[in-house]
Amino acid sequence: MDNITALGGDVYEIDTKMAGYTGITAGYLILSDRPCLVETGTSTSAPVVRDAIASLGVGPEDLATVVVTHIHLDHAGGVGDIARFFPSAQVVVHEKGARHLAEPSRLMASARMVWGDKLDTLFGELSPTEQERIVALGDTGAIDLGNGRTLSSHYSPGHAKHHVGLVDSTTGDLYVGDAAGVYLPETGDLRPATPPPDFDLKTALDSIALFGALGPQRLLFSHYGPVDAVQETLERSAEELRVWVDLTRQARSEGMDLDHAVAMVRDRTKERYSALTSDDGTAEQFELLSGAPSNVAGILHWLDRVSP
Repeated sequence: MDNITALGGDVYEIDTKMAGYTGITAGYLILSDRPCLVETGTSTSAPVVRDAIASLGVGPEDLATVVVTHIHLDHAGGVGDIARFFPSAQVVVHEKGARHLAEPSRLMASARMVWGDKLDTLFGELSPTEQERIVALGDTGAIDLGNGRTLSSHYSPGHAKHHVGLVDSTTGDLYVGDAAGVYLPETGDLRPATPPPDFDLKTALDSIALFGALGPQRLLFSHYGPVDAVQETLERSAEELRVWVDLTRQARSEGMDLDHAVAMVRDRTKERYSALTSDDGTAEQFELLSGAPSNVAGILHWLDRVSP
């Protein structure tokens, strides 16, 4: 299938084809003795992901674990559907997100407030997962991949309060979710992801420092793909956060409303991303995943909390 890329170490990147786009959201299948899917993508992507898993030889009863880095709908919206397609799989999530997978109505209501009519096209509806199939992680935990291989989880809030990073003991891959931002492989651009309501600068920077301390061999971005330059990329990730926060703080101190703050930050950061000067659609991908309105709104929300 054209949406599967072998990354070595029995790890396969699956393009979930979110909302019909390519290169927006990746799921990863670890084809170990106990096969594990990291990130499901959205609900509307679930059939695409199911078919990719099946084409890699994993049948309905073979998938052992589904794990999500956090419960935002582009990462976990497909959990209920994938759990139904693979009835033997356990679903693993940080304890702060577990109840929303069992009972998604509040999460869906708040998502609908943010996305409105776009919600159905972009994400679809998160279906509930039976409580007894959900494994809730504390601040650290381990997922058994079979044959001595584990996926260790590390609590990494800042982007979201239910976010974990995951390290594969065999490959040294670190699944970074959104905690290190959004990476565009076409251009090598990296941009922060700071949506409301959970963004917190210090916590986010601490999570990036934790990722560096874990000494990973490679970063696997949910948006999007593998990156080998680990330390350099994590440093860039921290720098991006500081730049966006400094600019948003400046806009706020000048009394700008959200629209003007967004326009100012977008204008001042434009030169940092070659995707925004290209005309091949990558700018649209960037805005969908790490839109300036969402980023600035999240930073303003945090600033209002810390310095009202």
